[in-house]
Amino acid sequence: MRQIKTVLLLMLALMVSAASVGVPGPARAQTAPLKLVVLGDSLSAGYRLGAGEDFPSQLEAALKQRGHNVTVVNAGVSGDTASGGLSRLDWAVPEDADAVIVELGANDALRGVDPAVTEKALNAILQRLGERGIPVLLAGMIAPPNMGKDYGEAFNPIYSRLAQQHDALLYPFFLEGVATDAALNLDDGMHPNAKGIAAIVERITPLVEQLLERAEAARAG
Repeated sequence: MRQIKTVLLLMLALMVSAASVGVPGPARAQTAPLKLVVLGDSLSAGYRLGAGEDFPSQLEAALKQRGHNVTVVNAGVSGDTASGGLSRLDWAVPEDADAVIVELGANDALRGVDPAVTEKALNAILQRLGERGIPVLLAGMIAPPNMGKDYGEAFNPIYSRLAQQHDALLYPFFLEGVATDAALNLDDGMHPNAKGIAAIVERITPLVEQLLERAEAARAG
């Protein structure tokens, strides 16, 4: 009887051991997806777009199609300015964020906000994300021509200056190739439609992949 009991215990131990090889435990668990947060305004939030048509959703789909294990979080708020993004930064970008795309400033330009105010807010956002060790892609904006030459000359260089200062990746103009194409915008002529967002995603994805490389390196380090 004792021999039978011993054999049964050995068989049970072997079964448990074999199962442990095939079932991932904590040490074998797959790497969690990178969390990429898009801190933006209506251009990235998905103003008047359907489910899955907004920038974060289309970007996530494009990145996954290219083999990236990533979750893209929509932290866009319609009407937000750079100062507004700064005021909600701590809760909009959670502690487990691996990377951030900052897309802010369009409403500043439309409202004629002093470029110095916009730059100060964006600088603070980049500084605080840098202190948290989070790599950033800064999406630039261009002031509308109707704001005048002086305003444009003060506003437009903000993004390249800050990107260089904070070693952030720079996508110079978020609406590149989309802003002047009626077929890629809603009837308000200001916000991209689903096709417009797809065009932005296609253009920006290679740079976002560089951002993910930085995030993976930061996570590994």
